[in-house]
Amino acid sequence: MKKLYMKQKVFSLSGKFTVKDIDQQDVYYVEGSFMQIPKTFTIMDPSRKEIALITKKVFSLLPKFFVEVDGREAMTINKEFSFFKARYTIDAEGIDVQGNWWDMDFEVLRKGEVVGSVSKQWFTWGDTYEMEILDEEMEHLIIALVVAIDCVKADQAAAASGGA
Repeated sequence: MKKLYMKQKVFSLSGKFTVKDIDQQDVYYVEGSFMQIPKTFTIMDPSRKEIALITKKVFSLLPKFFVEVDGREAMTINKEFSFFKARYTIDAEGIDVQGNWWDMDFEVLRKGEVVGSVSKQWFTWGDTYEMEILDEEMEHLIIALVVAIDCVKADQAAAASGGA
C-alpha cells in the first residue's frame, strides 16, 4: 500500500501544486492552464513526463471534463441537468467510484475489488487529500481522478459565484 497527499495551495491563480509521498517528497506535479481555453490540468511525474491530462470541454450546454491517463481516454465527468443540487456522473470503463466523491471520501474499485481510496484531511490550510493506492497499476488513474474532481468542484464554485 502506498499513501500520497495532494495539497492545493489556497489562492493559487496558476493552479500549480504537487502530490507528495508520506515523507513529504514531491512525486507528481500538477499544472493548470491559466487564462487559456480550453482549461486543462497536466499531471507529470518527477522527470516532468506527462502522465495525465484533464480537459474541460469548451462548447457544451453542461460542463464536461475529459481525463486522459497514460495517453488514453480513461474517464469523463459530466454535469447532469438538475434544478436543485448540482449532480455529476463519472464514466470510466472498468472503474467504479463508491462513496461521497463530491466530499472526497470514496473508494475506487476495479472489477469489484478496491484498488484505492481517497479521503479529505480536515484541519489543514487549503484542501489536502490522502490517497491510498492498493494497486500501483492504478496510481496514475487515482491521482488523475482526484485532480479532475477537484477541478470540477472549483469550476462549480466559480459558476455559483458568477465567475464562469
